[in-house]
Amino acid sequence: MGTRVVVRYRIPGGLTDALGYLRSVDEERCMVETRSSEVVIDLADVQAAKPVPPPPPRRSARDG
Repeated sequence: MGTRVVVRYRIPGGLTDALGYLRSVDEERCMVETRSSEVVIDLADVQAAKPVPPPPPRRSARDG
């Protein structure tokens, strides 16, 4: 676990994405730790998922 992923999944009214680190997965659900929260997603709702590269380094206030 700990791979950075994006997971597209169904919610009422459409689809949404969770971008973050895969923290757990079992037969029924997975948990993605995003910047703002931990998102638990039922695997039955997952439409697509893939690993993504690490985020770019944060720029300091003095850069650019």
